Amino acid sequence: MPRPRAARGRAGRGHDAPVDEGDPDLVSGVVVVDVGVGNLHSVQRALQAALGEGVVITRSDDAARVRDADAVVFPGQGAFGDCALALHRHGAALTRALADHLAADRPYLGICLGLQVLFEGSEEAPGRAGLGILPGEVLRLRGGTDAAGERVKIPHMGWNTARVQGEGARFLPDGGWFYFVHSFAVRPRDPAVVAAVTDHGEEFCSAVARGRMLGVQFHPEKSQREGLALIARWARETGVTT
Repeated sequence: MPRPRAARGRAGRGHDAPVDEGDPDLVSGVVVVDVGVGNLHSVQRALQAALGEGVVITRSDDAARVRDADAVVFPGQGAFGDCALALHRHGAALTRALADHLAADRPYLGICLGLQVLFEGSEEAPGRAGLGILPGEVLRLRGGTDAAGERVKIPHMGWNTARVQGEGARFLPDGGWFYFVHSFAVRPRDPAVVAAVTDHGEEFCSAVARGRMLGVQFHPEKSQREGLALIARWARETGVTT
């Protein structure tokens, strides 16, 4: 099966740019968390394409808006330490807002770093705490060899498949092709949250799911039809759309 080409997107804005693009009186709908480390423009476009014009999507780093959102999407690209530092600014208000949102089992979609920060910490940034929603840590990919015996490259960059496990069947097609860009992967201590695994010289967890929370290591916004289908399915399964 030929691998599709990656969708191109503009880089996310820096943290100093204004990040709240919605009606200041609106505290519902889908909020895309903006801490300056995500490809926000392409994520927001993919969300709108998958969910339709009837769903209000805004970008914000405001803790109150995140806490009260009907659904939260947390994209992230870059270093775990930078993301963790941004979450703990301003007395960790955003950290508490995300924890409250997740504790209430409101819909959450974490992409790349938005998956990794659900865990306690990362080998990439010792001493920087994640949200600690899920027990486990984020470890560097070790590399290894592929099925043909060739040494794989790190970072893992390009198209690969995700084999569904457990709760993953609610959200992902088994064996779907998705676009990856990463050097680290989550290692949950609870195997029940593993929703998909992927091979890249070793098997690693490429998605987690629990209740209405889904986190994926790959980038749905770069994964064309499969990515949009995943977003739409997550929204239906979690009640964001009907």
